[in-house]
Amino acid sequence: MKAITKYTGIILGVVLAASCTNLDYPDRYKETTGVPTVHFVRYADRDIAITQANMEELVCVVGDNLTSVHDIYFNDQAAVLNSSYMTPHTIVVAVPKNMPVEQTDKMYLITRDSSVVAYDFKVLPPTPKITGMSNEWAKAGETVSIYGSYLFPPITVEFPGADPVKVTSGDGTALSLKVPAGAQPGKIKVNNDSGTAQSVFMYKDSRGMLFDFDGLTGLDNHGWNGHSSQDDDGTGIAGRFFQFGDGATELNGAWEEAHFSFVYWPGSWNTPENYQDGAMGARLTDFADFTDWQNMALKFEIFVPSSNPWNNTPMQICFAGVDFVTFGNGGIEDIDGNIVAGANNTYMSGNDAPRAFYTPWKATGSFHTGDQWMTVAIPFTEFNLGWNAQPAGTSLNASSFTSMWMFITDGGMEPVGTSCTPIIKIDNIRAVPYK
Repeated sequence: MKAITKYTGIILGVVLAASCTNLDYPDRYKETTGVPTVHFVRYADRDIAITQANMEELVCVVGDNLTSVHDIYFNDQAAVLNSSYMTPHTIVVAVPKNMPVEQTDKMYLITRDSSVVAYDFKVLPPTPKITGMSNEWAKAGETVSIYGSYLFPPITVEFPGADPVKVTSGDGTALSLKVPAGAQPGKIKVNNDSGTAQSVFMYKDSRGMLFDFDGLTGLDNHGWNGHSSQDDDGTGIAGRFFQFGDGATELNGAWEEAHFSFVYWPGSWNTPENYQDGAMGARLTDFADFTDWQNMALKFEIFVPSSNPWNNTPMQICFAGVDFVTFGNGGIEDIDGNIVAGANNTYMSGNDAPRAFYTPWKATGSFHTGDQWMTVAIPFTEFNLGWNAQPAGTSLNASSFTSMWMFITDGGMEPVGTSCTPIIKIDNIRAVPYK
């Protein structure tokens, strides 16, 4: 009796399951054969027909015999099919999140026997983003690269005051184009089918200009050594520039201020100290607002000729307040009351003045800019090391940006790289918004 009851229950369960499948769920997914037909595509949550959609957007394909579909591709990217969202007349599916290798602007419905139905449908990339430009001070007619994300062509680039430039090739992370005639200083825009992006940086940005070596901010070396900026030799980006190295002096990591140092200390050498805005004694904070320094970067253009590459030794870039570099503020005292900084260069070889290490040669062992200028950007949040490349003893603040020292020297690092006699030209040293 118990055995009969047992098998009776099993049989009843099977009958109930079959009943639910056939009667209660008449539209339950069943794979069919034959070729599907697409009438249109609409939003998944709105009855509005569409011919394009963004990546990862849910869409509904409407047609006939859609349960014969085994795979769906948007361009050359496969979508994930879920049979729970498939009926003979609809398929709800998310557009793939990856950009295609080849963009055909078609959707492909593929059956189990590999029959293919193509339907015109465009996948839109995300709204583009701009993160940088190879040379922010390039002249009209010069070729530059614009960096970012989702920079997929066809895309239009706009410089202030110039006609838009249409770009038809690119890998999504960079665009190459010539700076158009008439381009004026300002922010750059890029436009594609998804929207418009505007750069944080500015083309030919003169905001926060500390040293352009030409006009009011053409302040030359203002430290112990008297070397100064150079006249344009035909390679200049915007007039005069400053040059490290002469093409003959070996760079080997040693303390060599005569050829590999640029320093600016404010002050009049008087007591009490006198800072005159616009004169050689002015503080850098008189030229730029460093209040929001944590969202700013030091930028400059650099030119290293291929004939004289830079193969070793970091450039230490150090900002320091007036307490480090001027007489009138008394300097910094050690525990015995001795002045250990103030109107001298001893702070450079210590760990109390935060700095950044710029080492563009490190990745490949040698660095040059291909006989053209390029823009360097170093966020001020990266100015956190001392002389020996270990964490600095103090942190930057808004009053730290009174003076600046760019010195190509190993400091506490072990010398690395091969011998070289570099020429390193820089111009347009500026403090600007970075985020």
